[in-house]
This record gives sequence, structure tokens and C-alpha cells, in this order.
Amino acid sequence: ELSRLQVQKLNENCAKFAIELYGLGHPYQGIVHVIGPELGITQPGMTIVCGDSHTSTHGAFGSIAFGIGTSEVEMVLATQCLMQTKPKLMRINVEGTLQKGVVSKDIILYIISQISASGATGYAVEYAGSAIRSLSMEARMTICNMSIEMGARCGIIAPDETTFNYIKGKEFAPHGGEWEKKLNEWKELYSDDDTVFDIELHLKAEDIQPMITYGTNPGMGVAVTATVPALQQIDEKEQPSFIKSLQYMGLQPGQKMKGHKVDYVFIGSCTNSRIEDLRMVAGFVKGKHKADNVEVWVVPGSKQVEKQAMEEGIHKIFEEAGFILRQPGCSACLGMNEDKIPAGKYCISTSNRNFEGRQGPNARTFLASPLTAAAAAITGVVSDVREMMN
Repeated sequence: ELSRLQVQKLNENCAKFAIELYGLGHPYQGIVHVIGPELGITQPGMTIVCGDSHTSTHGAFGSIAFGIGTSEVEMVLATQCLMQTKPKLMRINVEGTLQKGVVSKDIILYIISQISASGATGYAVEYAGSAIRSLSMEARMTICNMSIEMGARCGIIAPDETTFNYIKGKEFAPHGGEWEKKLNEWKELYSDDDTVFDIELHLKAEDIQPMITYGTNPGMGVAVTATVPALQQIDEKEQPSFIKSLQYMGLQPGQKMKGHKVDYVFIGSCTNSRIEDLRMVAGFVKGKHKADNVEVWVVPGSKQVEKQAMEEGIHKIFEEAGFILRQPGCSACLGMNEDKIPAGKYCISTSNRNFEGRQGPNARTFLASPLTAAAAAITGVVSDVREMMN
């Protein structure tokens, strides 16, 4: 009843103040960080704010995008202005070629595991290097989406031809002469060669393996073939929280991640619910069937993603594999509505947060890529997807 009234009041307020709303039942309805890009609303050079921390997603287009609080939303709606402190600058360069089975979610989980869940606090982060430039727009969105999970104010990737080709022709993209004008402006949005960053990191794409988290923040991640760190590997100040985290997760220091039982698989959220994510999973699971002990939920990020999945026959592949395709939305990312993981159960999730209770009271979350999640869905345990690829 409370949720119904909340939606009703949103409808009334948007109508009263002439704010465009893609509400329930609208063909454009979906997660804000999915529909903004897919409709061409998100464009390079913009400043984009929203009452959600994962607004950093839109930085993949060369926009400055970050989450704000409720009172700040009020300020923006009233004035189109916002008081901010200037962040420090960090650039993370990822050079080289990714291994088979390694995707953008693995890149960002690897970065966060290297610098910690607070390692970019107070910084605006630019992602650069050949490995980043080789990514599709949807893969870049996954990277920028999780910038907030290492404490960054925002994440940004310089727009290029991949960006322009993605935007062109979309519903709210510039058209005709306006397109050429905007394109010329967008091509100027890159860091100068002599730009000075407060911190600059250099990573090799070849070092990145399929990743998985073991703890209760996104920085507690390892390769799927690795073990939970030993206590002596953890900074002494961090040991109490490390022990508490493992107690919650039901894991032991030195325990292997590969082969650990999984009860649920969730493929969705503003991190990994776009059509490319669904295609990736469908391509892997086609002709296979889920393990008997696992329940698999696939949740598109928008009605448009759902429609495209059905037009391409992806929903049939999921159906044959025993996967459940659910209504578009946030779903089990944060235990929305009834989409909760039961207490004590393990879920491999393509979402962005593994905090205590995030997916339901006492639920246990492993964060991973869509491919690693799909591999677990088929085997019933944490698996190395590279061993299952042709």
C-alpha cells in the first residue's frame, strides 16, 4: 500500500510541475541509468545529477555525472544549480588486451580490489588506455557505474567514435545540423597531453582474470581461481572488519572461491542489465541448462531492453536454460519488492554492492561479471568461465 501511494504521488507531482515521467507501463520505463543512455538523453559534456549514487554511469559518455541527496535534488529542480567542492583528479590507465572470458565488470572489480573501496574518495576518476578504448559503450557504462564503489565522486571516459556512433539516431539525440554542431563540440572533450593528475595508475589488461568478491564491500575481490586472503595479508587495522565480513559470508581465510556452492544467480541492475549483457549470457548458456540447485533471475534494465531481448529470441534461450526473465527494474540488486535472496543463501550477482543485507536480510552476495554469473548458473558453483568456453 505504501509503495502504491508513493508511485501515485510521484505521478501527481510530475503532472503538476510539468516534469516528464516514464512511469509504470510506459514503453520507455526502466532504471534511470539504463534509459538515459539508450534514449540518447545522456550526451557528452553534460553535467548530470540524480538522487542515486550510480549516476556515475553516465560518465562513460564524457559527461560529469554524480549522485546527490534529496535536498540537493530539490535545489537542482528549483535553480538548475548546485554547490560543489572541486574534486582531486585521478587517471587509471588500463593498457593491453583482455584475456578470453574477461569483460568490463572484471576490469572494475580488479581496479577496486587493487585500490580498495575507499581508494578514490575525493577524486574524479578518468579511465583511459587501449583496453578502455576497445570497450563498447555498454561495457564502458559498467566501468563508470562502479566508480562510486571505490569512493570516487564521478568516473569519466573521453568520448570518441564509439560514443558518437552509439548516440547517433537515438530518440533524443541531436539531428541534422544540430548533430554536426554538437559533434564538433564533443570532439574537443578529452584531457590535454599536459594534464596533471593528483594520482595516475597504470594497469595491464593481461593481469586481469575473471573476478569475484568474497566479502561485504566491493573492494574485497579476488580472481575466481584465487583464495580468500589469509588474515596476515590484511592490514592490522582492517582485520576486525575482515573477520566480521567473513563471519557474515560464512567463509574462512585461505578458502578457495572456485567450487563454492551457489543458490541464486541474479543477472541485472544498472551495472549489467543492458542488451549486450543479456546477449553475452544468452550466447554462453544456449543449449545448456541451469543446475538443479540454483534459481536464476534475469532482469532487464528497461522495457526497451526487454522488448529487444524478445525480438532477438533471447527470452527463449533463457526459458530453455531454466532461467526466469522478470519485469524490468532494480529487482534483487537491493532486494526490491519481493525479489530478495533468502537468509543464509549465496547469490552470484552482476550488481554493484555486496553489503550486509543488501539483497535481503542475511543474504550472502558474490559480485561477478555476467559471464561468471552464467557459469555458476550452469554448474551450481563458483566456476572459471574460461574453462567452459570454446
